[in-house]
Amino acid sequence: MQWTEFGVFTALFVLVSVLGFVATRWRRAASMDHLDEWGLGGRRFGSWITWFLVGGDLYTAYTFVAVPALVFGAGAMGFFALPYTVVLYPLVLLPLLRMWSVSKVHGYVTPADYVRGRYDSALLATLVAVTGIVATMPYIALQLAGLGAVLRTMGLNGGGIAGHAPLFVAFLVLALYTYHSGLRAPALIAFVKDLLIYVVILVAVFYLPTRIGGWGSIIDESAAVLSRPDPRTGQASGSVLLGEHNQLQYATLALGSALALFLYPHSLTGILASSGRGVIRRNMIALPAYSFLLGMLALLGYAALATGVEPIVNGATGEPDSNTIVPVLFDRMFADWFAGLAYAAIGIGALVPAAIMSIAAANLWTRNIYKEHLRPRASAADEARQARLASLVVKFGAVLSIVFIDPQFSIDMQLIGGVIILQTLPAVAVGLYTRWLHRWALVAGWTVGMAWGLWQLYLIPKDPVTGRGHFGGSAMRLGDFNLFGWQPLPDVPTQIYVGAVALVMNLLVAVLLTPLLGRLGLSRGTDHTRQGDYLATGRPASGHAGGGTADGGPEEPERRTPSTRT
Repeated sequence: MQWTEFGVFTALFVLVSVLGFVATRWRRAASMDHLDEWGLGGRRFGSWITWFLVGGDLYTAYTFVAVPALVFGAGAMGFFALPYTVVLYPLVLLPLLRMWSVSKVHGYVTPADYVRGRYDSALLATLVAVTGIVATMPYIALQLAGLGAVLRTMGLNGGGIAGHAPLFVAFLVLALYTYHSGLRAPALIAFVKDLLIYVVILVAVFYLPTRIGGWGSIIDESAAVLSRPDPRTGQASGSVLLGEHNQLQYATLALGSALALFLYPHSLTGILASSGRGVIRRNMIALPAYSFLLGMLALLGYAALATGVEPIVNGATGEPDSNTIVPVLFDRMFADWFAGLAYAAIGIGALVPAAIMSIAAANLWTRNIYKEHLRPRASAADEARQARLASLVVKFGAVLSIVFIDPQFSIDMQLIGGVIILQTLPAVAVGLYTRWLHRWALVAGWTVGMAWGLWQLYLIPKDPVTGRGHFGGSAMRLGDFNLFGWQPLPDVPTQIYVGAVALVMNLLVAVLLTPLLGRLGLSRGTDHTRQGDYLATGRPASGHAGGGTADGGPEEPERRTPSTRT
């Protein structure tokens, strides 16, 4: 046990846990027995709170642990996360404004609520809800993997059931304060988390090079290490430059990840909790500051290579845990008290998004499965109670996914989730601009894209040398593309992101079937939204939320727009 590190980590962990429990008293609502209050914080978060909340939601253990681990193991491929976050915010600004407005007018809590109103299809809304829940579970598991890596580095690395104990401890603490305080808990904790992260990373990026010869020397040493042949394959494990066969994978990973990120229910939860369109616009301008942080964090993967860091062997599985390379780097290069501070930053950076993700998934279950199919007359208090219980189940599912899937790199959990959530893009994102696509064509497209994507992910071996195992990654060779026995590009070794191919198949099916279904006379359903709803700034129809911003800013004036059906 590293007792000094563990002591600092525990003190800060206890502090944020206490903040999570007392968050119900912060911006206190008359009652937490409503999804708008428990699941969206009253829809009153202003610019600063939204910036910390969305930043804490999007920049997670994926950023602090998974991306540096991928750079450590594969080199340049790990930097795909940088262009993806650069193009992300301009790409999603206008769709998010439209989603916020229509959700404000109609009181939508989830993207599936919107799909239900837009397409008048309970089936399509249910598919979107189930997709969101399933895609969120491996993303939560990634957060727990990051926390587990920190605890393992401090000495909590037992075998058997004890080896997974850190995950269950994290699950218990996270479950309790999320159940109690809802979205207010991660919103309040995000302030502490971001402060710690910026301090730790700025110190690391500017101090570490002075210890090991500067960044030029670090990159040169990393290139030499990555070029050494792997004893199992006889090939280099990676490179500081992209090769001819993974450039397409890099580009499709970046674009696919950018398209997927704000389709995740937890990303939209932070947006829908904000108080106005102006808040969203300001945050889309300010949030790229986190991309700078991401770039510096990714460089720590090279620093770990240059200093000879070896990942800790997971006592539960007997396999090296690549997620531990950054914690081990901090342990080796910094004083114990600062390493403990860094571990707390990573651990808290995992808990904040995990809390938001579980809340978003619980909202989907409650609104679009429980109330839609099981108890249509559920009251607002019934919904809030059901969401609390569902958030516990989601976290437990995330723990199981990390225990049983256990991919080579934890980032694969997020990329696998991206393949899944991308299949909701035609119904959710395209639907914000046009209703031309037929609802049954969208169902068919979702079915084809999801079935093919999951099957292809299943075929990717966990061990590329022996070909054993499944769900070992998210990249496929173009030569492996098979459409009912037809292989258009046999023997082509170039790799591509599975999610990009699955999305193209989804869109093609939806576009081709729409005119055919129209000729057959199948009903398109009633669109319950109007053109003006997508530009509105007023309160939701229920009048439950609104009334000023949570950080004291004024609410934007309501703008009246002529309402015509789209």
